[in-house]
Amino acid sequence: VRIVESGGGVVQAGGSLRLSCATSGFTFGDYTIGWFRQAPGKEREAVSCLSNRDGIRYYADSVKGRFTTSSDNAKNTVYLQMNSLKPDDTAIYYCAAAPGIALGVGMSDYDYWGQGTQVTVSS
Repeated sequence: VRIVESGGGVVQAGGSLRLSCATSGFTFGDYTIGWFRQAPGKEREAVSCLSNRDGIRYYADSVKGRFTTSSDNAKNTVYLQMNSLKPDDTAIYYCAAAPGIALGVGMSDYDYWGQGTQVTVSS
């Protein structure tokens, strides 16, 4: 199993970034893909997740209306489009995969993790 995040960077407040989560080694359509983030000194938290099997999406209240998760089944890749970014969005963003669940917001729900990509939002 391989999960690789990309697309992080430095952006000014109000800007946008699109993160990619490229996966391989499992049946993509049967998995839920989650995006988590961890800011310095804080616990890792769920940002969004997408059930490839059911098409159901979850967004944390802090990102609703600003972040959108989408999936390209042909590329086994999930995207996190982040708009109207705020300094509070600064964190390492991780992608994770979980088999056979509708949605999961806990780290323990996920079996496979990527290495993370840094997002820094300047004020």
